[in-house]
Amino acid sequence: MAFVSGRSPSRRRWEYASLAGEVLLIGALYYLVPLEGTGPAWQLWLRWTGLVLGLGLISLLVVRAARLQASEDPAALPLRPPVLLAACGIALFALADHGVALTRPGEFSGLETRTDALYFALSTLATIGFGDVHAQGQWARALLIVQMLFNAGVIAAAVRLVAVRLQARGRPGDG
Repeated sequence: MAFVSGRSPSRRRWEYASLAGEVLLIGALYYLVPLEGTGPAWQLWLRWTGLVLGLGLISLLVVRAARLQASEDPAALPLRPPVLLAACGIALFALADHGVALTRPGEFSGLETRTDALYFALSTLATIGFGDVHAQGQWARALLIVQMLFNAGVIAAAVRLVAVRLQARGRPGDG
């Protein structure tokens, strides 16, 4: 049985493996971005501007991918864009959470390392909330409000795009 996408199973496995590698690369870059606790004010403004621009770009690209999916066969569209956009959004918020924890001690409880921040960003996205890491201060809570709204809108849309594409690829073709 041929799949709608027309790609061979070995080609799809390669695409999934390369996508997993790219997500791992985003994770590695997350750990490599310099993020000191203190520094000149312009660095802090640059970081926040980068966050806002990055989230805006991710939002626009997810909307673009959704429009494309509505007008095209979902099975023929690549998974890469929405998956990478979701991974970038998670990494950006983890960096922001860690940056707030570094520059404003006491804003978060239990968030001390980049791994803590990534764990917290993922648990916030998944709405798990174990309680071991949580926002205590107003800056952290404001950031989390933005993060939750972004997750509910943009990341959820990216996940839906991926789900529709995977579902469409799993349907056997008519001939």
